[in-house]
Amino acid sequence: MAQIFHRSANFIARASLLGVAVLGGAALTAVLVLARSPYITNQNVTRTQPVQFSHKHHVGDDGIDCRYCHTSVETSAFAGIPPTKTCMNCHSVLFNNVGYLEPVRESYRTDESIRWNKVHRLADYVYFNHSIHINKGIGCSSCHGSVNQMPLMLQASPLNMNWCLDCHRNPQQNLRPKDQIFNMDWKAPANQEQVGRQLAAEYKLRTTAELTSCSTCHR
Repeated sequence: MAQIFHRSANFIARASLLGVAVLGGAALTAVLVLARSPYITNQNVTRTQPVQFSHKHHVGDDGIDCRYCHTSVETSAFAGIPPTKTCMNCHSVLFNNVGYLEPVRESYRTDESIRWNKVHRLADYVYFNHSIHINKGIGCSSCHGSVNQMPLMLQASPLNMNWCLDCHRNPQQNLRPKDQIFNMDWKAPANQEQVGRQLAAEYKLRTTAELTSCSTCHR
């Protein structure tokens, strides 16, 4: 019986199967890379605000403590957005006639809150509590970056699940003394591993199994 297919057909078939596998792997890799990219996570993206508030000016230049505006960060899940009255404590006197602060003055006059655009967005199915992290030794800059250097607020970290789990698996790398929680310039010391273990015991951190349990963040 005559040979139906040329002997090269075997090579073409093998190459085709290999090509499908390679392309499938490349496509899967591309999807995974895209899911972790700033295009999806919004990392390093600034948002237009009703008033272009500068953390660099208020925190970096003027040295205002985070808690002056974010009053509930130590006691509740939500850090808190300052009421207009907080702004007017200073701006009723300082820069009280500049045009770009008119939305602040109008908000104060009308008792209508300024509608800020949220910068750090977590999915609805993710539970996050600011007070737990603050009281367990995680500083603001560990998640929010050096806000004292941000003229416009941006999301410094990816805030995806893998990023959170990296810290929950080894929180010691980010633990700091309580008096350094709100220090934007804090840097981990050379012996951070040793210090982190000591702080983890002092702060009574839960086990890695508990910290990485699904129910810790998905409730």
